[in-house]
Amino acid sequence: MICRSKSVPYFSQWESRELAPAVIAEGPTATLRHDPRWASSGAHSVEEYAAWAWHLCGMACLKMILAARTGRVTPTLELARVCVKYGGYTVDPVSAEIKGLIYAPFVRFVRAEFGLQAEVITHISARAIPALIARADYFIASVHSSIRWPERTPPAKGGHLVLVIGICDDAVLFHNPSGHDPRSQEYATMSLQRFDDFFAGRGIAILP
Repeated sequence: MICRSKSVPYFSQWESRELAPAVIAEGPTATLRHDPRWASSGAHSVEEYAAWAWHLCGMACLKMILAARTGRVTPTLELARVCVKYGGYTVDPVSAEIKGLIYAPFVRFVRAEFGLQAEVITHISARAIPALIARADYFIASVHSSIRWPERTPPAKGGHLVLVIGICDDAVLFHNPSGHDPRSQEYATMSLQRFDDFFAGRGIAILP
């Protein structure tokens, strides 16, 4: 097997990665209010943590990238708060509904705050990912969250973000911030053909 990949620290979008099965089954609000590590997220309260945690897949991907490049671990809520200022997320002032991640503002955010060169990628198939990884360090890919169960047929494409860190032969190697067990969380491998079933054809490339 020929692999082109990087060693990248893994972080779940939930502080206690072992809670992932319960979060997926019961929902974040019920489960994450009991996460003993919630404060490590940078949230000001457990309520803020529970409200945001379902939306932090993109920030978890960024946290992994920053840790790999700098050796420093930045809390996900700290990243999210700054990303909001750039328009990467919107928060309804009445309902408090959170929407995002919005790609173009995210690109501006990471360039201004961290000096990362990033590029919005659209309208590609999974077959284009090897060539993309050949010129980019990482690819934050939009996939359906059910990618954690590769044997299942996804009901749609997109809506969740994973961090593609390499290519192994004809397969994608990635970290999934919402994987439900170690095997589906870090260094998960999936054939390009199967990845395409979950992949929405868009994402964000982080360039060297």
